[in-house]
Amino acid sequence: MALKSYKPTTPGQRGLVLIDRSELWKGRPVKALTEGLTKNGGRNNTGRITMRRKGGGAKRLYRIVDFKRNKMDVEATVVRIEYDPNRTAFIALIQYADGEQAYILAPQRLGVGDKVISTAKADVKPGNAMPFSGLPIGTIIHNIELKPGKGGQIARAAGTYAQFVGRDGGYAQIRLSSGELRLVRQECMCTVGAVSNPDNSNQNFGKAGRNRHKGIRPSVRGVVMNPIDHPHGGGEGRTSGGRHPVTPWGKPTKGAKTRNKKKASSKLILRSRHAKKKGR
Repeated sequence: MALKSYKPTTPGQRGLVLIDRSELWKGRPVKALTEGLTKNGGRNNTGRITMRRKGGGAKRLYRIVDFKRNKMDVEATVVRIEYDPNRTAFIALIQYADGEQAYILAPQRLGVGDKVISTAKADVKPGNAMPFSGLPIGTIIHNIELKPGKGGQIARAAGTYAQFVGRDGGYAQIRLSSGELRLVRQECMCTVGAVSNPDNSNQNFGKAGRNRHKGIRPSVRGVVMNPIDHPHGGGEGRTSGGRHPVTPWGKPTKGAKTRNKKKASSKLILRSRHAKKKGR
C-alpha cells in the first residue's frame, strides 16, 4: 500500500500523510468472526488507571484473528484483505476447502485468490504456516509462537518480521528486528513472510483529533507539571527535570532496564537487544 498526501486546503490537511487503503475491502467484516469490544479507558478491574493517556475514540468491533493456525493440511483461499481498527496490520479473510472461514494476519505480497496452508512442511510462500522443524534456515517469518499451541506472539505489528537463522538441539534460533537473538522450540508454529502495511510508521496524522479518534489522549510532560504532580515538576523558569529522570512514581526511566534477571525465559535469549548498545 502506498502513502497519500493531501493539498493543504485546511490546517489539519497540511502535512497529512495517510495510508492509501483503496485496495482493501470496503464492506463490513464477517459477523460470525466478530465480537463486541468494551472500552476500559486504561483502567483495570478496580477502576484505577493502569495505563495512562487512553480513553475515548471511535467504537470498534473486534475481529477474531486466528493466531494459532492449527487447522492442519487443509488448503485455504484468500477471499479479501481487510482493514482492522484493532491493530496496525491488515487482516486477510481466508476460506478453507471445507467452507470454514477465518481471519489471519495478512503478510506482504499476499493477494486475493492466493492459496495458503498450515502443515508440517509447506512451500515457502507468504501466508503458509508450519513449525520450525519444516522450515528452511534463512526464511523471513512472522506470527511466531513462544509456546507450542499457544498462538503467535512475536512479530504481529505492521511491517514486522523475524528471521530463522539456525537450529540448536530441539530449539530454533530466530533473530528479531530489535537485534535480539533468541531460542524457541522447533514445535512452535510460525508464518512465512513479513507483516503487511510496512508504511504504517510513515503516517502523519496532521492534527490531534485524529489521535483522539484512535483513543489516544494528550501526553503531558512531567517538567511542565507542579512538584505535587510529578518528580520533575516545579522550579523557576524552564528546567530539564534533573539528572535522574524518573516516572511519576519514582522509578528510573529513559533507558533504565526493568527486566527481572531471574526471569525463566532469560536462558532462551542468546543475545540481548541491548548488546549492541554496550559497545558505544
